[in-house]
Amino acid sequence: MPSTIEDLATRLAALEDKEAIRLLKARYLRACDLKLVDQVRDCFLPTGVRIAYQNFPEFSDRDAFVAVYEQMACNGGVYDLHHATNWDIALTGPDTAKGLWSLNFRTILTGPRQIVRLAVEYEDVYIRAEGRWWIAETVSRVTSMLTEQIGEDGSVTVLALAEPPAG
Repeated sequence: MPSTIEDLATRLAALEDKEAIRLLKARYLRACDLKLVDQVRDCFLPTGVRIAYQNFPEFSDRDAFVAVYEQMACNGGVYDLHHATNWDIALTGPDTAKGLWSLNFRTILTGPRQIVRLAVEYEDVYIRAEGRWWIAETVSRVTSMLTEQIGEDGSVTVLALAEPPAG
């Protein structure tokens, strides 16, 4: 059965929305890595946001989250790398969507001479408002972790090796 112009327009709009959401997530993660605090803030819905990252307090205000992010990550000697993959975005309405992401995270802490590697799963909710997509809710859970200590002589000692919780 041939597609109508309306069908094609609907499918194209869905592809454009999903791409805009992928770019939003990429902009957020890149801003985190580059310590671009204002860009991190600008990825989240201005009001009514939910940020619930495992092992952190839950936030309902983007400025409160950004203040903690800035305090923890924007100091000398903290180098982060966020690589999100395996995206699965579903449009749930004309201006709403949900997304699943896998994250490969690494942080290098030069002060304590440690490297932390995490595998993380994100569940996000997105809202289109004011002509653009925003992260309205983001929840993460760590699925595995490795923390290494780098000795003065370059030797590596594993401090923590954690498997995902059972269940």
